[in-house]
Amino acid sequence: MRITLTLLGLFIGLFAQAQEQPVKQIDKKKKTYEVLASCGTCNFKLKAEGCPLAIKWNDKVYLVEGTSIDDHGDAHADDGFCNAIKKAKVQGTFEGDRFKSTYFEIVKVSNSKKQ
Repeated sequence: MRITLTLLGLFIGLFAQAQEQPVKQIDKKKKTYEVLASCGTCNFKLKAEGCPLAIKWNDKVYLVEGTSIDDHGDAHADDGFCNAIKKAKVQGTFEGDRFKSTYFEIVKVSNSKKQ
C-alpha cells in the first residue's frame, strides 16, 4: 500500500511538472518592446540572488516580474538564459528597476546561411 501511494504521488508530481504555462496573449492595443533578455546575474551582472530573468532596454537592465527564467526552458542549457542573451518581444510596465510583464515571447532568430 505504501509503495502504491508513493508511486501515485511520484506520477502526479511528474505530470504536474510537465504541464506548460498558459500562453499570455499579446494585447494589440498596448505597446510592444523589443528587448534583450537573459539571466540578470550571469549575463547582465546584476547583484541579485540566484538566476533571475532580466531584460535590457534603452541600455538599462530590469528584473522581470510576471514570468520567470524557468518558464522559458532550462536556464543552464547551452542555449539557456544563463549562457545566452536572446531577443524578446514583451509587453508590460516599467516600474523602477522592475518590468512587470503581461506578455513575454522569445524571438526566434533564423540560422539561414548567406549565399
